Amino acid sequence: MSSTQDIYDAIIIGAGTSGSYVALGLVQGGMKCLMLEAGHDFDKNSYPQSELDANSQLFWGGGVELNSSADIGFLRPKVVGGGSVVNQALMDRFDDLAFDSWREASGVDYFTREYMEQWYDKAAEQISIQTVPEAYRNGNADVFRNGFEANGYCYAPLQRAQKDCGHAQGNSCIVCLGGCKRDSKQSTPITGLKRAREAGLELRADFEVEHIEARDGEVRVGGRGRDGSPSNYRARRLVLAAGAIGNSKLLLASGFQSKLPALGHNFHTHPQYMNLALYEEPVDAFKGPLQSYKSADHHFRHSGFKLENVFAPPVAIAMLIPGFGRLHQRYMKKMRHFACIEVAVRDSSPGRIRLKRNGDLLIEKTLNDEDKRRRDNGRDALRNIFYATGASEIIEGNVAIGLHLQGGCNMGLSGGHSVTGPDFKLHGYDNIYTADSSIFPNAPGLNPAFTIMALSIKAAADILAEEGR
Repeated sequence: MSSTQDIYDAIIIGAGTSGSYVALGLVQGGMKCLMLEAGHDFDKNSYPQSELDANSQLFWGGGVELNSSADIGFLRPKVVGGGSVVNQALMDRFDDLAFDSWREASGVDYFTREYMEQWYDKAAEQISIQTVPEAYRNGNADVFRNGFEANGYCYAPLQRAQKDCGHAQGNSCIVCLGGCKRDSKQSTPITGLKRAREAGLELRADFEVEHIEARDGEVRVGGRGRDGSPSNYRARRLVLAAGAIGNSKLLLASGFQSKLPALGHNFHTHPQYMNLALYEEPVDAFKGPLQSYKSADHHFRHSGFKLENVFAPPVAIAMLIPGFGRLHQRYMKKMRHFACIEVAVRDSSPGRIRLKRNGDLLIEKTLNDEDKRRRDNGRDALRNIFYATGASEIIEGNVAIGLHLQGGCNMGLSGGHSVTGPDFKLHGYDNIYTADSSIFPNAPGLNPAFTIMALSIKAAADILAEEGR
């Protein structure tokens, strides 16, 4: 087994949003850092050109991973840049409802909107955040807006991490689900991660970490490259940034559950259901900006769901359309005539991430009756929206898509009921940190990317303060 003699100041596992911004802070503070990422390092000229290739090359499980009952499909990015490459770059600042719930669940007193504003502001300095100009909002956005207004519901424009999207020239954001070919979406490979690499961060992509060990004041990391060759690395500090599933799986495989009994528990997601409506005239929901609006209705928020206008490429739409043969073909020929609204549930039933005896991943996650009630309330609202705007038929989505994977290393004060402390350190370990979505105490019901950025910037500042830098 090959081994490096270099001892890094810090190793970061995962090149997504959290890893990128922790790494940026640390290398700018003068620390020697290595980043390890299982996914490939693409750029705007090499991102996959087709939907099928993007699914297989940019996600774990060839595109989707299933829970133990096979009724929720989880989308987990596997690429340098992580979720920032394959998401729609929606930037929400959490509200009092989310932070109050977090504070109650965790006991961590800095989970307040007032305190976190400074870290959101620092995150906002790193990227361009815009709303889609009204002139370029597509037919799907018109359905959403008009339906909300007809029913007296409140809505708001989505804040997006984007720049120079070329909507005036007819560019379509649906392509960016497989990596932005324009470098317009503010993904970490062209923002925080790029600056970190320029400041001296070493990145090894196509390297899957298999085990970690904390011993003698340092951390040892072992894994394999794409060709199967093993390597070991050493550092004084370790930052876990592989997400809810990745962090939990690695820690479980490395035997950390004996000291961290809550490891893998409190796993949350936002189960999302795409719902289609058929119109006589073309909607062309796949053209231009993919998403422009979100629900901002007080009743929706307190009922545990939100709505967004959204669409998907043809393979994904074909999987959502019911029927077989001629019936399915008839629907697909009407693809230009479909509008789509997504119901996203703020789930209330935590799941668990475990390993089978052979080491394979096992995701135990179901929807309880309350989660289903929230989903159904969202469907009631979207029916009102679709019918108010002239829909002739509604196809309700029955496939739960698990996005925004959270928990497994939840933050709290007690080592018996949580994994990570308020200082971002794993309980009982002075040199292992995590600040990504795995530390979330529960599901906030809002897009998490901006909060992951903010927490990661704070974590980097805390580590540098410990270092006296």
